[in-house]
Amino acid sequence: MTPWEIDALELANCNCAFGCPCQFLSLPTHGHCEAAVGILINKGRYGNVSLDGLSVAFTASWPGAIHQGNGTIQLIVDDRATAEQRTALESIFTGGDTEDMATVFWIFDKMAPNRLETLRLPIDIKIDMKARRGHVRVPGVFDTLAEPVRNPVTGAEVHARIDLPAGFEFRQAEVANGTTTTSGAISLPKNKGTHAHICRLYMNGKGVIDHAA
Repeated sequence: MTPWEIDALELANCNCAFGCPCQFLSLPTHGHCEAAVGILINKGRYGNVSLDGLSVAFTASWPGAIHQGNGTIQLIVDDRATAEQRTALESIFTGGDTEDMATVFWIFDKMAPNRLETLRLPIDIKIDMKARRGHVRVPGVFDTLAEPVRNPVTGAEVHARIDLPAGFEFRQAEVANGTTTTSGAISLPKNKGTHAHICRLYMNGKGVIDHAA
């Protein structure tokens, strides 16, 4: 396997209620799962290929819970990526060069056999983990906006986190309120004021790197 490592920020919006029961091994809020995700790589490498500053995104849907399979997923690769970088990003984010069950991307790949053509498009992504705000915009595919969850009575921002010491995606994530509008092959009609999380992705082919996660 080609060794790789990424240190990135991720913004994900799914159709579940805030907190997302899937994070706690419960069934999705509405019985099925759909998500839009954007990832900004601060530093990364795939063998000798640098991935610094590149982005990827994807949309995905499952007819039931993710672990029940039969999902559909479409990956979008930064249009600034060279041919070598595109190959590297496609491998990492489709579970390639990764030990079995080591990362969320390996799991998504096995649970989403209906893989659509990878797109090469500009990805406008901005993430502020501390503020729990961000956006991911991919022209012709999707537009996701995240902001803090607010108290429904007072309107005050609510600060909540998910802490997963043995997580295969992150160790800790900030919970936000997300909305996604889709215009691509995968429609996500339920992602309106639903769960979003912002986290640091620090991992390699063996999984999350603990000492800095």
